[in-house]
Amino acid sequence: MSDKPESVSASRGVTPDGLLHTGASDDPSPEDLVLASGRDLTPQTLEWARHRLAREGRAAIDKQLP
Repeated sequence: MSDKPESVSASRGVTPDGLLHTGASDDPSPEDLVLASGRDLTPQTLEWARHRLAREGRAAIDKQLP
């Protein structure tokens, strides 16, 4: 048994794809989408995320995650 948390890969220190989830019962916020896309939180990226969420809905964030 490992002392490492279950969500951390011992070899790479990242969460394995099989343990990632998007929280399908929640509505993603523009901040969620910006962070999932790997961008910095700025007024411009938040505006981009608002438009994308309005156009694509939940699928916008699902496309960003494995």
